[in-house]
Amino acid sequence: MSERDYDVIIVGAGGAGLSAAIEATEAGARVLLIEAGAKAGGSTALSGGVYWAAGTSLQREAGIEDDADSQFHYYMTVNQYKVDPALARRYCDLSAPTFEWLVGLGVNFPLENLYVSGVDKIRRGHRAEGHGAEIAEVLEGALAGRSVDLATHTRVQDLLIEDGAVTGVIVDGDPVRAGAVVIASGGFGNNRRLWAELYPSAAKQGELAWYIGADECRGDGLEMGRRAGADLTRPDIGLLLMTPGFAHDVESYLPPWVVHVNHEGRRFIDEATEYSVLSEVLSTQTAGECFAIFDEAARAEAKAHPAPNWAADRLAEFAEKGPVVKADTLTELAERIGVRPETLVTTAERYSADARAGADSAFFKTPAHLRPIETPPFYGVRIRPAIVCWTGTGLRIDAEARVLDQADRVMPGLFAAGETTGGFAGPCYAGGGASIGNAVIFGRIAGTNAAKLALG
Repeated sequence: MSERDYDVIIVGAGGAGLSAAIEATEAGARVLLIEAGAKAGGSTALSGGVYWAAGTSLQREAGIEDDADSQFHYYMTVNQYKVDPALARRYCDLSAPTFEWLVGLGVNFPLENLYVSGVDKIRRGHRAEGHGAEIAEVLEGALAGRSVDLATHTRVQDLLIEDGAVTGVIVDGDPVRAGAVVIASGGFGNNRRLWAELYPSAAKQGELAWYIGADECRGDGLEMGRRAGADLTRPDIGLLLMTPGFAHDVESYLPPWVVHVNHEGRRFIDEATEYSVLSEVLSTQTAGECFAIFDEAARAEAKAHPAPNWAADRLAEFAEKGPVVKADTLTELAERIGVRPETLVTTAERYSADARAGADSAFFKTPAHLRPIETPPFYGVRIRPAIVCWTGTGLRIDAEARVLDQADRVMPGLFAAGETTGGFAGPCYAGGGASIGNAVIFGRIAGTNAAKLALG
């Protein structure tokens, strides 16, 4: 076999790839880190910078008693055990130690940024002060002085396979050899062809759907792994955020003062519920969509912060030009948007009475978010799960981040981490920050194990 160019090659320099590079070099490996974009960071750098963890020093500082066992039980239960337990257990066991590792590298997680990012009411969402950009910058900065070469504007074409083992990659038609390869190239959010095959829930939204991650996430790593014989986890897993389709920008926020009704004219959830579960609940409603309903008084009071598109003047503009529908009566509004009129009227009457009484008797929404629906004109806008936040179908790995083939055998020399992989994500995004956590935790595992293999 030809001489190696590096000990470990890592494809993708997002949160997973950067973490893998740090740990691989820590183990003594010479590393080549290949990034298709202009700079490192990937989707992690574009994110809100939340890290989901249990049993951290920040939680203890806040007086919160939490541990990996509780986190694991919650994660498995809320996902109805439709995830790989070994991956979930490894995540939970390492979430706190990896948080402390990030803090040790220099990421600042302020106490006031610790919040409830799941549906279990435990503050496990640790938001970095400088959001995802800070996490990416600190990880990249930690590579200084280490034995790593970073090649940007470089897209890997395929894996190099010799004697049944992955021994490198193909770049510009030329082989680059190593003792092990880590695929950390992100998901396939920017590849509509793969949506049709692996994420039909997104594909069926048509032109309304759009992706908010890094442009370079086109599924390259997933497809090169598949060509080499890797198995893929089950399709149609990911996170779709709800959107009225006002504009293709990062604003996916839905104000909690609106009322969500289905085609039957009924509410089906507390509208202030965490975004991580809103879309999953919405998927069980008729046609997988709902309508945000409000009246003129609520529109007139709407503020630009934190959602400029939901400000009073913008809503008036959308009502004139679309997509907000405006009507003089609730019955007329219902007919225009395709909702059962008599039920919508009843829903509005009961909700308005609750708003005046200061208590939501149906879904127990925080009183501060209650607004009566009784002042004409009335407004409605269709809400659909169409913003692709991340994709959850990918290469099947074990708890050591080793890629498995279709016979569930370890593929020699091949590791993967982050959004390129599947099995950890389930039907419910159980906690905001779990995607960054998944990338960093399994990136570290992949980098460590790839270096161990390469160095013998």
